[in-house]
Amino acid sequence: MIDSKHARRRRVASALLATGLLALSGVALATDQADQRREGRDAKQDAKQQARHNKVDCKAANQKSNAECRQDKRDTKQEGRQEKRDIKH
Repeated sequence: MIDSKHARRRRVASALLATGLLALSGVALATDQADQRREGRDAKQDAKQQARHNKVDCKAANQKSNAECRQDKRDTKQEGRQEKRDIKH
């Protein structure tokens, strides 16, 4: 009877330890994912800002037509989206 109590306690302790380790690994994974999302969001926002500035500069310098300036803005934003994808994956 004494042996069975000790064995039961060991099994319970092992189960609690395993549960705790799984919970900690889940928290670490969630933290990593949150960091990746944040970095991706920052990269995308930076690209949007850069695209706005590029378009204003393009229009002010009268280098290209408005359509060409818009396309440059689209290209810059697309590069930002790709950078976000690269961060996430």
